[in-house]
Amino acid sequence: MISMFKRGLIISSLALTSLGVTGCSSDPAPVEATQLSGSKEFLSLIEDARRYVRQGDLVEAGKAYDEARKIEPENPGLWVDIARLRFLGGENLTAIEAADYALELQPTYGPALLLRAQMVRDANGMEEALAWFESANLAAPNNPEVLGEYAATLGDLGYNRDMLLAVRDLTQFAPDNGQALFLQAVLAARGDKPAVAARLLERSRYLQNEVPAARMLNAIINLQQGNYDTAANILDVLAEEQPAKMRAQELLAKAWWLGGRDDLIAQRFGETAKRPGASSYLVMLVGRSLERAGNRVAAIPFIERANSLSNGSSFVLTSEGDLPAPTSQLRSLVAAGNLGGARSVAAGVVRQFPQSGDAYSLAGDVALASGQPLEAIEAYRVSAQVRRSWPLTRKLVAAMLEAGEGDAAKALLSRYIKGDPQNLDALMVLARISAQDADWLRVAVLLDTAIAQGAGSDPTALALRAKAARELGNEEDAAQADALFGNLVPKPFL
Repeated sequence: MISMFKRGLIISSLALTSLGVTGCSSDPAPVEATQLSGSKEFLSLIEDARRYVRQGDLVEAGKAYDEARKIEPENPGLWVDIARLRFLGGENLTAIEAADYALELQPTYGPALLLRAQMVRDANGMEEALAWFESANLAAPNNPEVLGEYAATLGDLGYNRDMLLAVRDLTQFAPDNGQALFLQAVLAARGDKPAVAARLLERSRYLQNEVPAARMLNAIINLQQGNYDTAANILDVLAEEQPAKMRAQELLAKAWWLGGRDDLIAQRFGETAKRPGASSYLVMLVGRSLERAGNRVAAIPFIERANSLSNGSSFVLTSEGDLPAPTSQLRSLVAAGNLGGARSVAAGVVRQFPQSGDAYSLAGDVALASGQPLEAIEAYRVSAQVRRSWPLTRKLVAAMLEAGEGDAAKALLSRYIKGDPQNLDALMVLARISAQDADWLRVAVLLDTAIAQGAGSDPTALALRAKAARELGNEEDAAQADALFGNLVPKPFL
């Protein structure tokens, strides 16, 4: 087996796995993306509806779309707009139905294919979405939005050569397109050319428009150039603005770690690392920073917890959507041991938001906390129809393991990794589960992949890689992993 440890120590590799370039938000494309045809009265109503959407008045927008539907009920563009409106309003499941109906009316309708590609990417992963993007490109050739989303998806899959070809096509038809320049900046950063990346990012105007993904890339470029304090300042603001987004927090902790700011890591993330939902990477960094600062006693619980989190343990009652009040209430009820009350509240949330993927995710969390893994699996699977994020996938894996469905859990993880191959946490969870089954060859392959993408600074990954190597009789790889592990672990304090 070819060792890939050295590649795993490159800072840019670790940082860039934290940059998702598929779109600039989690929502589908804006309603203005679809150019509709129809009668004058119909188009006037569509224009009114879209204006209401921009103003945030979804109720009035819905009324205008209802009036437009009376005039042209089988206009596929109308149903694409309705799907987007429903998605914005949290009616995720009926949004999917509307998008499907648009394709039923016109199977080769480009905007509907694009929207469905985005939905498939959210629910089933990037790999399965590629065919949809390719169909959208055939239906609407040389469409900048389709090419941009397709290129970004290829990039997040790690298909950099294919991404480059798609970006070149986009640049040919839209040379000043901001997304094209931004994607070129991403490719330059991945090629360890931070100066080129910085110039392209500046030209994209994404930074001036304060696009979060561009600000994240700017931080990564500064990390590559060794400007750790500058990167940390950027990431600090991003983490404050998006407290539910783990990527910015992890990169901020990484920037402080590289800059030797152990005090700031413990100060900022000490409490966060104790909460449900904290990633094993962030918990480990808190532990290692305490250890490096000389507080080994305080470090041990964090390091032990990081190891247990890498073993597929669940993240209970974490919401990615717009249901903070129910989430807080349910967390309090579960913490107080009132599982019956929590189940009642969760059922009420589902009744109130029957089309929301987040509502079903919360119901699954309560079922899992109540010792009902099969019920949790059913709820999580409904939520996954909308968006199969990593936190949701991890909880579903935990429920499957608790229900004794280990093979199903591994199959789900394998499918997830295929659609998000740069997710280090997913690779680590599957590696640890495989280690429990003594599938050491699989463990070695998974960890080599993770280390090549940046996990070479994770002591847990290196320790498990050394064990896998010894189980496979490969002492050379074991010694290499041990050496890297020894370089990471601080020497005992006297």
